[in-house]
Amino acid sequence: MAVPLAFFGLFFAYPVTAIVGRGLKTDTGWQFDRFGEVLARPDIADVLWFTTWQALASTVLTLLIALPGAYVFARLEFPGKELLRAVVTVPFVLPTVVVGTAFLALLGRGGLLDEQAGIRLDTTVWAILLAHVFFNYAVIVRTVGGLWAQLDPRQEEAARVLGAGRFAAWRRVTLPALAPAVAAASLMVFLFTFSSFGVVLILGGPAYSTLEVEVYRQTAQLLDLSTAAVLTMVQFAAIGAILALHAWTVRRRESALRLVDPGRTTHRPRGWARRTLLGAVLLTIGLLVVAPLAVLVERSFDTPGGYGLGFYRALQDAGAGGGTFLVPPLEAIWNSLRYALAATAIALVVGGLAAAALTRRGGRFVRGFDAMLMLPLGVSAVTVGFGFLITLDEPPLDLRTSWILVPLAQALVGVPFVVRTMLPVLRAVDGRLREAAAVLGASPLRAWREVDLPLVRRALLIAAGFAFAVSLGEFGATVFIARPDQPTLPVAVARLLGRAGELNYGQAMALSTILMLVCAVSLLVLERLRPDKTSGEF
Repeated sequence: MAVPLAFFGLFFAYPVTAIVGRGLKTDTGWQFDRFGEVLARPDIADVLWFTTWQALASTVLTLLIALPGAYVFARLEFPGKELLRAVVTVPFVLPTVVVGTAFLALLGRGGLLDEQAGIRLDTTVWAILLAHVFFNYAVIVRTVGGLWAQLDPRQEEAARVLGAGRFAAWRRVTLPALAPAVAAASLMVFLFTFSSFGVVLILGGPAYSTLEVEVYRQTAQLLDLSTAAVLTMVQFAAIGAILALHAWTVRRRESALRLVDPGRTTHRPRGWARRTLLGAVLLTIGLLVVAPLAVLVERSFDTPGGYGLGFYRALQDAGAGGGTFLVPPLEAIWNSLRYALAATAIALVVGGLAAAALTRRGGRFVRGFDAMLMLPLGVSAVTVGFGFLITLDEPPLDLRTSWILVPLAQALVGVPFVVRTMLPVLRAVDGRLREAAAVLGASPLRAWREVDLPLVRRALLIAAGFAFAVSLGEFGATVFIARPDQPTLPVAVARLLGRAGELNYGQAMALSTILMLVCAVSLLVLERLRPDKTSGEF
């Protein structure tokens, strides 16, 4: 546990504490009265209200749209099911900047909907809500659907034999069994939408701001560190409560049910009702998931002179963006790949050690350690990035001009995915195998190499893939610490979208398409590595 604790203490707790202290502490002491002053401001109250209600609305809308999909993937067999499962998961691993760009191409000025019907939804709350559903659809489908596929259907059939209708049997038997998974998935959706940054920044315009966006505005644009510190602490408290609730629901889900082999619960769609439901789900996926990505690709080829590779060729010219970059935008691809590879290596070491520690220890301290590992998913990445700038600038850790600063920030987001992927597999390893190896003379290191590693090798590759994908798309912290001559793909996209001109817009679409393809390929590789195709583990 020493290495993960040292890593999080140095590169997470220290920067966050420092930036909060910089904002709230003066020569006369701590300014705790700033909490009352900031929270009483009408503009901040509007931000808090919008952050909360849009997260609730996004969660409810995602549940309504995705639960039918969870049933279809859990209980129905149809051609192309595994490929479609990977397709609906692509949005989850996409950077939020790309999600915002895709919906901008579909719903924004000059987008497909604007051209065909004269309707613009960018700078409206509907664009934000739809983008959040797009991003989180797979969370419901895979978390709830993974459990639904393992519920014994004979319990619901027994209720129907006793006289219950189809809906009554589902409501009284299946829904209570699914409740822990629905609650856990809903809390994760609420967590991601409550701390939404890239989507709101691109689609919301100046009218809408979440806590994360407001922290960025107060820090980067207004340099009001005291207000940013108060908002960071408010978000930290909210995220802590959400994670505590999520941990409780996960424990209930793991202990409340007896599950069956998913292969016994699926069948071909029979009857008009199931066929209609399958068709409706496929149509929803086509409109909600495939259409934004397809329009994004189409816009990347739609140059002023007709369809072609003009925007992609312009990525090789540093001056094509009107001085937006010091280097050709195409270099952002190489920068992102090497940063993501370094971040993946760091996340595997730190996350692997943390997961191993969690399998060998128990108690309240270890549960707190587990919760700490999840905090980077919800704590303001903007605060972490700005904290890096003001803390890691003196020997012996003068990293502000070093390229390793970006991978360190990205690894903070990758570690939770490594832990959540590795932990179930490590817990499934029979401890008696390690004991037998020790009795035969193996050292602890050799026992791990000979016993654990062969059993968890595939999970390790999956964890590496998820860490690589999320590191590739990290934006909140990277936007502060990426050097102007070494931008990452998400930062390059955001810079291009922030400047006027058709060429800048087209290059943003081209870079977003490249980033989307890299993430999609990574995910398809993960799908082939996943040992249990119906596993509920995300």
